[in-house]
Amino acid sequence: MQIVRGRLVRAGIGLAAAVLMIAQLGGCAGTPVAGKARAVGEIDTKTVGGKPLTDGPSGPREGVPDAQLEVENGDGSEMDRLAINAVSDLYDYWGERLPADFDEQFEPLKRLVSYDSDGTPIRVCGESTAGLVNAFYCGRDDSISWDRGVLLPFLDKQFGPMAVVTVLAHEMGHAIQFRLLEKSNISQSTPTIVKEQQADCYAGNFFAHVAEGKSKHFQINTGEGLNKVLATMFFIRDPAGLSANTRGAHGLAFDRVFAFQEGYTKGPKRCAQMDPKEINDRIAEKERSEDDEKTQGEADITDPRVLELFKQSLDEAFKDNGATPPELNNDGARCDSGDATSPVAFCPDENVVAMDLPKLKEIATPPKRTAPPGADSTGIGDFAAFAEVASRYALAIQKSIGAPLEGEDVGLRTACLTGAWAGFVDKPGPALRLAVGDLDEAVAELLQDNSLIAADVKGTATKVGFARVEAFRVGYFEGSGRCTEIGN
Repeated sequence: MQIVRGRLVRAGIGLAAAVLMIAQLGGCAGTPVAGKARAVGEIDTKTVGGKPLTDGPSGPREGVPDAQLEVENGDGSEMDRLAINAVSDLYDYWGERLPADFDEQFEPLKRLVSYDSDGTPIRVCGESTAGLVNAFYCGRDDSISWDRGVLLPFLDKQFGPMAVVTVLAHEMGHAIQFRLLEKSNISQSTPTIVKEQQADCYAGNFFAHVAEGKSKHFQINTGEGLNKVLATMFFIRDPAGLSANTRGAHGLAFDRVFAFQEGYTKGPKRCAQMDPKEINDRIAEKERSEDDEKTQGEADITDPRVLELFKQSLDEAFKDNGATPPELNNDGARCDSGDATSPVAFCPDENVVAMDLPKLKEIATPPKRTAPPGADSTGIGDFAAFAEVASRYALAIQKSIGAPLEGEDVGLRTACLTGAWAGFVDKPGPALRLAVGDLDEAVAELLQDNSLIAADVKGTATKVGFARVEAFRVGYFEGSGRCTEIGN
């Protein structure tokens, strides 16, 4: 987050607070914008994109013979076998879907190339693989290449083997664009960001296929397993501050997760429909402002002045509710009643949001660019910590109108209200403002197993990561008035 020139500016329009009855809402619910969030009524805690929630294993299937595909420069390692099995299952999937959805026959790739970015370099797609920690599709020779030495082992260690499958499914998405050309709204002049959003969407198509149990070599549960796949997007996102118009831009995690979800829920034809107008209308990626550049978009949650501005932004965002705002207490995440969540808790009897600032500071510390969230005891970023606190404040708003404070639907409403606050501080007015990259930090924190952003008063989080992100997105784009429709 950023403090705008030290100004404290009162916003002219407050967000309506969440209530149980639509008739009780204030007047700032917002207008749904196509391509930015799913319909509220489609978000629930029992399904994932309309498919059943499953709790089984995730990863390679046991007892299934490895696929036999020709790979240049391979070494027969575990990472190569994982990649080859992924490509083989992608061949099977697109061999069915291209004829069914586009009346086109699928042609396998002309080349598959394995290399070690730390080993003896080779030339692929016109460049050396020395230090090339990457996986990529090359249109000039219709190939997919992967770094078996650094990238794939890193993804496997940090997120599990399905993270490797995610990256290869994305690269296969580019191969699908190459095969469809005009049917995918793609041309030589199409901005890179459109191609990348389509490729993320095509990856979502394949994972829906895997979730349905139709993949020969892989399986995934749609709770924790799919959550880790979505969390992978935080690591492979663009650096905050890169413009979406930059050549090579892939999108922030906030953008990439949405494209993946669209593919998962709506199929390949939806992906092919993505065009520059849609992407320009909804993409969150933008260049840093002058204020962002000075602080890199990070505010100190332990700074009393920052906490004062933070509290004012929450009070302003939900002022239409008419309830007594809760107090913020930084003496530790504990309640007189004895029930509390860490690192921040809402104490209903006291109307207090109690914070453990040292633990929040850990969450607020950004990871190194080379490490994903949670690696080497690093945090995520300042907005992840602010959103944790905002989620407990959102519980106070729900309590003020007599809403229940326990249950998965409470978690979704809480995520939605937290998103509404994020939307509020992303508009001109508040002195504490959303910085470039903050929405990615929200996505990353939302998908953590112990996140409070989509949790009820006891800290029980909604299992479905899809639903968590969608609820937050609804609040961010459409305002808090829409949040009460969740679960109703």
